[in-house]
Amino acid sequence: MRGLLSLYRGLCTPSNRQARRKAGIVGSRCGFCGTQSNSKPQPRFGLLFDIDGVLVRGRMPIPAAKKAFEKLVDSQGKFVVPVVFVTNAGNCLRQTKADQLSHILGVAISQDQVVMSHSPLRMFKRFHDKCVLVSGQGPVLEIAKNVGFNNVVSVDMLRESFPLMDMVDHNRRPKLPSNPVGNLPMVEGEDMYLSFIAPDFQNSFTSKGSNVCLSFPHPAVILFGEPIRWETHLQLIVDILLTKGNLSSVHQSQQMPHLPLLACNMDLMWMAEAHSPRFGHGTFLVCLENIYKKITGKDLKYEALMGKPSELTYHFAEYLIRNQAMERQWKLPITSLYAIGDNLMTDIYGANLYNRYLEERVARKNAEAVAQMVSATGSTTALPQVEEGDNHWESELALPSATSCKSVLVCTGVYNPNVEVPSDASHCIKETVFHGHRDFRFDPALVEPDCIVHDVADAVERIFDLEKFVPQ
Repeated sequence: MRGLLSLYRGLCTPSNRQARRKAGIVGSRCGFCGTQSNSKPQPRFGLLFDIDGVLVRGRMPIPAAKKAFEKLVDSQGKFVVPVVFVTNAGNCLRQTKADQLSHILGVAISQDQVVMSHSPLRMFKRFHDKCVLVSGQGPVLEIAKNVGFNNVVSVDMLRESFPLMDMVDHNRRPKLPSNPVGNLPMVEGEDMYLSFIAPDFQNSFTSKGSNVCLSFPHPAVILFGEPIRWETHLQLIVDILLTKGNLSSVHQSQQMPHLPLLACNMDLMWMAEAHSPRFGHGTFLVCLENIYKKITGKDLKYEALMGKPSELTYHFAEYLIRNQAMERQWKLPITSLYAIGDNLMTDIYGANLYNRYLEERVARKNAEAVAQMVSATGSTTALPQVEEGDNHWESELALPSATSCKSVLVCTGVYNPNVEVPSDASHCIKETVFHGHRDFRFDPALVEPDCIVHDVADAVERIFDLEKFVPQ
């Protein structure tokens, strides 16, 4: 992607499609037709907004945000098109984020319009009744229970019960007993004591004054976002993984597989008030992955990765878009999505990846239709191979109505228009360009935005023009 800043003002005009192709930008894919009725227009598209770097910088709203949302609500304060906010933040509840957005934008936002990085965890029902260790900051126990988990332990609770495990900060080290410590005992806290019993990582809570003891086998580790004390979280998470939850035993670095690990938010960096991007949860994951591999010689394995650019997150957002259209009793399906973001490696990569998935679904559907026609006519013509069964998360939320997801890049956040993206993926780009997660392959086509605009107000105006949508 070369010279993008000088090109972006002209990229999204029909007269410049040839220039976009020469420049290696796929903006020509932005040309869609909207649907407008004779009376009140019904949209055939939905909008997915990133938050940091698009609507706000830290706690400061970007001026173009209010201008954009003046076009998106009618005189009664209702949205004229389905809108979902998709953020990789994971340190609060959806309702809290909705309240923050309502205050910043001056429009009423509900929690059903917000996708946090941890929102897709609602689909992982097979873990909801298992004991899980959660890492992050903010109300992590409340967040975990809100998305469906019933038996939750935080890293802070774990540290209180096993204080000898956290030794990096000399000022927080417990006073060692005079006698040598053999096996770590169950440590009693102020209100309750906690133990993890091998090898099932059985979590036993026994409150003082109560004889109730609950046991939950088959644990998992959930990473919501970057914690405050990285050294504590890194140490205890590695301890849990290398002991299969039995903190009274020694590390077993050769024992595989480790406990299931689910991570939310892969952003290496994010844009706040500072002039340059700040570390995100992706940086914490890099630390955890490298520590684990250095100790064991093996790669850390994830049960699932959520948040942008994961397809899981976009599928959940599309589901919320569909719900909004149903609530408004719009009869025509929402077939196009536009994802507006500031980060090539998350927002643009994720939107393009989901678009690729949607296109493959359409191709499979067409192949099935051809197969049915051939069956009816008795033709023996060779047919395209059709995969049996869709992703398990599709069955949780039903199949999408959208057939495309187009990416729109704004220049008010992480994106640096002066940095070039090599066209040759064989170059050493992971260290110099690709800031995506280790498990996502770099593909130059996936970081090519469909449109580049200055800010979110320009993005909304451009999309309305493309869709020939004029709200009334």
